[in-house]
Amino acid sequence: MIVFDLICDGSHRFEGWFASTSQYEDQLERGLVTCPECDSAAVRKAPMAPAIPAKANRQDPAPRDPASGSSETVMSNRAIPPAVEKAMRALAAAQAKALSQSKWVGTSFAEESRAMHYGEKDLATIHGKATLQEAKELLDEGISVAPLPFPVAEPDELN
Repeated sequence: MIVFDLICDGSHRFEGWFASTSQYEDQLERGLVTCPECDSAAVRKAPMAPAIPAKANRQDPAPRDPASGSSETVMSNRAIPPAVEKAMRALAAAQAKALSQSKWVGTSFAEESRAMHYGEKDLATIHGKATLQEAKELLDEGISVAPLPFPVAEPDELN
């Protein structure tokens, strides 16, 4: 497949995907290549910047906020506001503290939760994995569950 940047006589730019250059030329001659905005068949190739990959050993500098030029944490080309970053760090710390006092039960989460809810096991704070369906079923049974705000690595996967 080859991708061409194309432009119509109305100055609308768009991409065209073709099996080969000859396929593009053939479709253009037959009037099959038209502008998706104005349906003009007066289409030509637009100048394209070559896609040159970066060297493997090149390190990108820290992302910068275009508005301030600072190199603080950047998300979607915009710096995370300090108050949001502070709140996220506090939430992550709270989750880490809660998990340190909780038992990992892995994929047995739904089974363990039910056993405690119905008095078959002593109550304990647990965390683990549950499918969306399992979580819905637990809630339907009146068993309180909540997703964790940040992903959790299984204990045997930690370094």
